[in-house]
Amino acid sequence: MFIGRWRRGSRSTMLKVALVLFVLICEVGHVLSEKSSSALTVVESPETSLEDANHVNEEGDPEDLEVLHPTDQWQSLKPGQAVPRGSHVRLNLQTGQREVKLGEHQILENYVDGKRQEKENPLSPSFSTEELKRALKNLKEVDNVTNDEEKQANEALRARFRPMEELKRDMAKLDMLIESDFQVIGRLLSQFNSSNATIEEKVKALNDLEYLVHQVDNAQNLASRGGLKLVVDTLNSTDYRLEESAAFVLGSALSSNPVVQVEAVENGALQQLLTLLATPRPMSVKKKALFAVASLLRHFPFAQSHFLKLGGLQVLGDLFQASGGGSLRVRIVTILYDMINEKELISQTGLDPIPDESHNERLHQYAQVSLQPLLAEQGWCSLVPDMLTSPEHDWREKALRTLLAMMPYCQTQYQQDYALSFSLSRLQEQYQELVLTEHVLGDEDGYFGEILALLETLVLKLKRA
Repeated sequence: MFIGRWRRGSRSTMLKVALVLFVLICEVGHVLSEKSSSALTVVESPETSLEDANHVNEEGDPEDLEVLHPTDQWQSLKPGQAVPRGSHVRLNLQTGQREVKLGEHQILENYVDGKRQEKENPLSPSFSTEELKRALKNLKEVDNVTNDEEKQANEALRARFRPMEELKRDMAKLDMLIESDFQVIGRLLSQFNSSNATIEEKVKALNDLEYLVHQVDNAQNLASRGGLKLVVDTLNSTDYRLEESAAFVLGSALSSNPVVQVEAVENGALQQLLTLLATPRPMSVKKKALFAVASLLRHFPFAQSHFLKLGGLQVLGDLFQASGGGSLRVRIVTILYDMINEKELISQTGLDPIPDESHNERLHQYAQVSLQPLLAEQGWCSLVPDMLTSPEHDWREKALRTLLAMMPYCQTQYQQDYALSFSLSRLQEQYQELVLTEHVLGDEDGYFGEILALLETLVLKLKRA
């Protein structure tokens, strides 16, 4: 409209119009500059952040601000909304509203090699206040559930196990007493001596005693309380079950216990045991009696000498030759071998199995034991070779060791025994094959090799004039 008039009007009119426009523009610019510094241009505010929003909306609580995530396009910014640091904010003069979009450095970060990277600023908030409150409420609920589960688990654990104080109270109510081994031995002896006790109860008491007397102190306590004499007297019982159990207790108490060995000899244990072996008794009784005899004679030359004087060697010989005594033979031969070997070891300097100040006394006592001459005299030189016919390798080994031990008094008789020579030759061939089998299996020092070495040693000694 002004242009049309300018074309048709005079020069003075055009000057008046231009002057009016200039004045209007100046006045409007002055007013707008007073009202806002961003009225005519977009304000670049890279530092605008959640903290700055506190000044924008002073009336609201900063924790209640809603976060607006800007894009590369202008968006309206409502009152109470916050934007991430680095966003651009402007005042739209046409609408009178604040607008926001991504800043330049944010746009550059979101574009790499011309492609948009879908990621958010890790430092910017991701949840509103309401969302955070709901999340905290859920955490409390989960925590309450976890506490309930722990309480249930603790209650289940308490249900399985009882507190120590409760157990103590229950034990006090039951009047339970913890007995020492010494007290238990006394109680078992009282039970055994009771006139009302049955045979089964007495056997049980003896079996319980046998378990305890393996310990040296308990065996000595048994002797000090008079229990050992009671056990020895029971060897003469009319019931085989009591004899067997008493022999078992005695053998266990005598093992490696010189104090009890002396007590047993003084109480007549050796005579009672030989009686069991010499008279008709079940095999189980004789096995336990042999066990007790072996325990009494081991490392006790006084008992060995007493044994020979009582005719113990003859009793063992009769038992060895008795029909059905095959299982006892290896036990008998083992007793004889141990007695011979003990005397040889103590007679050699430094080989005493129990070296002490009484060594000379022990030498004197073993000198009183003349076992090997009696073995030759009572025919043991021909009895022991019978065990070589056994199919058991253990029996053969024990027989070979005993034959070698008796060699000084039996060598002449061995050389004249053609059955023995034939048996040794056959066994050599058999064990040579067994040794080869061991070598094939990688066992250079096997059990069969030991037996073959015993055979070769015995054959070599027999060939000497």
